[in-house]
Amino acid sequence: MISLERNFGAELDDLKAQLNELQQLVHSFIHAPERQEALSSKSLTIPNRAEQHSEDRDDSVVFFSGQYRGERHHYWREPQVRRSSDLSKMDSDKISRILSALGHKQRLDILKSVGAEPLTGAEIVDRLQMGTTGQLYHHLKALLGADLLVQEERGGKYMIPSHRVLPLMFLFAAASEILDTSDYIELTEARSQAGDFLGDSPEQYDVHLLLQSVLENCIAEHRAGYCSQVTIVLHQDGSITVADNGRGIPVHALSDSKKTRVQAVLTEMRSSLSASVQAPHGTKGISIPVVNALSQSLSVVISREGKIFRQDFKHGIPQNVLMTVGQSEETGTSMTFRPDPNIFSAGFRLVKLEEIIALITESYPELSIQLLHD
Repeated sequence: MISLERNFGAELDDLKAQLNELQQLVHSFIHAPERQEALSSKSLTIPNRAEQHSEDRDDSVVFFSGQYRGERHHYWREPQVRRSSDLSKMDSDKISRILSALGHKQRLDILKSVGAEPLTGAEIVDRLQMGTTGQLYHHLKALLGADLLVQEERGGKYMIPSHRVLPLMFLFAAASEILDTSDYIELTEARSQAGDFLGDSPEQYDVHLLLQSVLENCIAEHRAGYCSQVTIVLHQDGSITVADNGRGIPVHALSDSKKTRVQAVLTEMRSSLSASVQAPHGTKGISIPVVNALSQSLSVVISREGKIFRQDFKHGIPQNVLMTVGQSEETGTSMTFRPDPNIFSAGFRLVKLEEIIALITESYPELSIQLLHD
């Protein structure tokens, strides 16, 4: 079994490294020549805590600034202040018009393309494989009307107005911070459409299908030559633990986001990062994200690279970031989950568990599976 003893020394070392990296970033930003020049003409004084409590006791403020450096242009936005009370009073109708102009995949693709370099209509159609310029016209009209695009001259190239570049970058940056909410929407949909995965009879939803999905991933690791032992522990609270001695789910961040691979494995419904099983009369496969979504709680503990990592979920949604909780020379993944009693009317049964293990052992005699219970 995987030990959960914490190594506070290792955690402090990681924290110090992060603080040093942050200090270097702040230092380089403060000493950038462009920043010095901009701040010489206009500066912003951020009030201390005492001043904020005395002057803005019932209000909060947002401070922001930024710069965009491209191959041909460099934009700087001096520090700005927005009171949250003023933001809450913004015209919702106008905001919705702006967001509706942007709330279309092809329009966002157009903005990203012309943001990289000015393009003619024909070049946009070719780059985005839109088929005809007629299809492009409707989107261009909306973006031009919202002052998010300009055209050099009739028939010329399209580009983003210089005064809109940074606000759009701010918007994209903000969207990147909440990009993972799309995964959570799909997890919630999986819960509300559980029959697609479990069959058409709610009273017969089988929790053992979730276990089989987790075991299928252990089997895949075994077939790859890395897993020889699996331990299953049935707990008194109705939860179950599946621990293997495989490589451990990778913990590094994905190249295109801050999300770790383990979080992607557990939350991305449409990915093919995990194996799946098919329920009788189910129309969709039960993968690890489905197990996570249909569980009241799930915790994953991973041993690899000399460390032990842990992350907790509720109804599929992360409750914390991936944490380093200890050190270990072993490798493997331990997943503890409790099927949601609001979805499943019955829990795990020892007889059924023994049947599942017997079938797996028959097919994979070199994979050792141990069943324990509290």
